[in-house]
Amino acid sequence: MKLLITGGAGFIGSAVVRQAVRDGHEVINLDALTYAANPDNLAEVAGSDRYRFEHADIRDRAALDRILSAHAPDAIMHLAAESHVDRSIDGPGDFIQTNIVGTYNLLEAARSYWMGLPAKRKEGFRFHHISTDEVYGSLGATGRFTEETPYRPNSPYSASKAGSDHLVRAWGETYGLPVVVTNCSNNYGPYHFPEKLIPLTILRALAGESIPVYGSGENVRDWLYVEDHARALLAVIERGRTGETYNIGGNAEARNIDIVEMICGLLDEFRPEGAPHARLIAHVPDRPGHDFRYAIDAGKIEAELGWQPTVTLAEGLRRTVIWYLENRPWWEAIQARGHRQQRLGLLAGAD
Repeated sequence: MKLLITGGAGFIGSAVVRQAVRDGHEVINLDALTYAANPDNLAEVAGSDRYRFEHADIRDRAALDRILSAHAPDAIMHLAAESHVDRSIDGPGDFIQTNIVGTYNLLEAARSYWMGLPAKRKEGFRFHHISTDEVYGSLGATGRFTEETPYRPNSPYSASKAGSDHLVRAWGETYGLPVVVTNCSNNYGPYHFPEKLIPLTILRALAGESIPVYGSGENVRDWLYVEDHARALLAVIERGRTGETYNIGGNAEARNIDIVEMICGLLDEFRPEGAPHARLIAHVPDRPGHDFRYAIDAGKIEAELGWQPTVTLAEGLRRTVIWYLENRPWWEAIQARGHRQQRLGLLAGAD
């Protein structure tokens, strides 16, 4: 297939691009190259004749029309988004503009392009919107999100993604655009921008700096290794049913404090000169509106498409820690551009 992938220089997007090229697909990567995007994530495929890059913003309708006309993709995989909850607390406007307005622009450009396709290509076209389990809100101590769980977003980020999910569904129902939506749990793995919990923990521990844990650290997430997620997304674009939603999870629930302590244990093993790294853990004021627990029931995608996660949490964390230890130039370049893993998302007046 010829795939137009938006946000393909980001963390999850670049994993999808790399896997798609390995699988023999032709990829056009459309990315605005905002702060979390990194062309270095794509070194593996940069020289491939199956890879093309388009520097463009999904908020630019004219650019979208030009790129669709020039490349004539068989499908769109829409991953471009602002994604950090803490940043959405500090500045929700960018999330509304990119995640909602940008998705609207892409849907309209896709609809116009799709309507002009020959009948056979029109029938085979797909618009795949990649979203998050955070749109469902917060779980208590039991239960898991299914594709039928009502939406109840609690942060500006999750609200913006919920809005984009609803737009995609509406364009499918109203205009007949062949759409599919996936909602995933927390991703982790190589090339993760160091503002999220796992890479931030690794890099602060390596620097001998305090490792912030929000509140008591009891909040629970379902962790999904990013390369497993990339395989799932490609299975959906290849074989998923249009009009459907598929939840994608790692079957790997853990408290935030457990994740941090596991990383510290791995660093004690690989960098014993800094041990014990757990001495660096510091509990800090919790995130406003912090959802207590997420957990995914991925039974539908397993039953229909035969996908299931292959990397356990213990193995995935080990691979991830080793990757950051072996790829110091990648993250040092990010730090040199001014990123210092600073705390974001505190309301005025919080300590």
